[in-house]
Amino acid sequence: MTGAGIAAIAVPALLIFGTGFLLGRTARPVRTSDVGTPVEHATFETLHTASLAAPPLRAGLTEESARRSARRLRSLLGTDALCLTDRDRVLVWDGEGVHHGKDVMHQVRELLAGGRDTAFLSDCGDLDCPLRWAVAVPLTVDHRVLGALVAYAPRESAVLARAAGEVARWVCVQLELAELDRSRTQLIEAEIKALRAQISPHFIFNSLAAIASFVRTDPEQARELLLEFADFTRYSFRRHGEFTTLADELHSIDQYLALVRARFGERLSVTLQVAPEVLPVALPFLCLQPLVENAVKHGLEGAVTRSRITISALDSGAEAEVVIEDDGTGMEPERLRRILRGEGGTSTGIGLLNVDERLRQVYGDDYGLVIETGVGAGMKITLRLPKYRAGVHGS
Repeated sequence: MTGAGIAAIAVPALLIFGTGFLLGRTARPVRTSDVGTPVEHATFETLHTASLAAPPLRAGLTEESARRSARRLRSLLGTDALCLTDRDRVLVWDGEGVHHGKDVMHQVRELLAGGRDTAFLSDCGDLDCPLRWAVAVPLTVDHRVLGALVAYAPRESAVLARAAGEVARWVCVQLELAELDRSRTQLIEAEIKALRAQISPHFIFNSLAAIASFVRTDPEQARELLLEFADFTRYSFRRHGEFTTLADELHSIDQYLALVRARFGERLSVTLQVAPEVLPVALPFLCLQPLVENAVKHGLEGAVTRSRITISALDSGAEAEVVIEDDGTGMEPERLRRILRGEGGTSTGIGLLNVDERLRQVYGDDYGLVIETGVGAGMKITLRLPKYRAGVHGS
């Protein structure tokens, strides 16, 4: 769900449980100096209280975020006590009857397992305790139950049950936004890792050394390679935009290969096949270059004469299909699986892992890398790019 879609859900939910706030015991009385009717005043108070509870929840469901938001959430419900849990423990108790906290996880265990609302009697032996009934609502994100919101009252109340459901739904919206923020942060971090892994000091040194070798023998070639190097590094370290176009990415790859060919000469043969209609397709920035560098590395390892690399970007209906293939050393399939699980170490296959993660984050799990390889059999990497995806635009 997009951020705009989530926001569209949140406002109607707030207006629905605004009535609960108006009837709640903790709602402040209307002052004669306030502008508007009592209902309008209650609505404004509800929106204000919700706005104060939202920022902590945008950090996710943690003990700190629960502690900072619980009082506001209880105020929205106008209830005697409120409890927030994760799947393992009580995160915070706000209001009266804190001694009930020791029984909460037992009382909500079926809710956490099945994700359905539940109501129960508190079974409190303290005659002075006002908490006799409770309603618990699951807190879910992407069909995963993260915890529960539990509201307590002196007696059974259909109004409280409805209001608790709406407040919990609003909390879930904030938690889902937190998940989106976390995904965006992970995507950016993955991009940075890919940059650092692929545009390495080793590559820069070798490129400059190759350029230097032409300074006396072929000054014009040295000049052209230096311009290619400058444009390539400028593109790779740019600071704007999370996405680029297939045309720009392939142009950067062509510059990269020009620098590689300057070093290895006839040992490297590259075939490029591109359908013009897929050039405007948007994709995550610096997504193909790590794959091409991987092909160059494995293609030239142990190559006695020549290494052949084929890069194709073809039209496939609603998608563009990109294939990068080399005839190099390849690798054991089990080693590849470990790399894609993140078990390859800090330097092994980091380009493959980051590209796979970024594609899945942007397009979904159906769009990860498809890799065919074997020892001595080279490697073929295939990725599919939707021609259109909301929020993905080249820059």
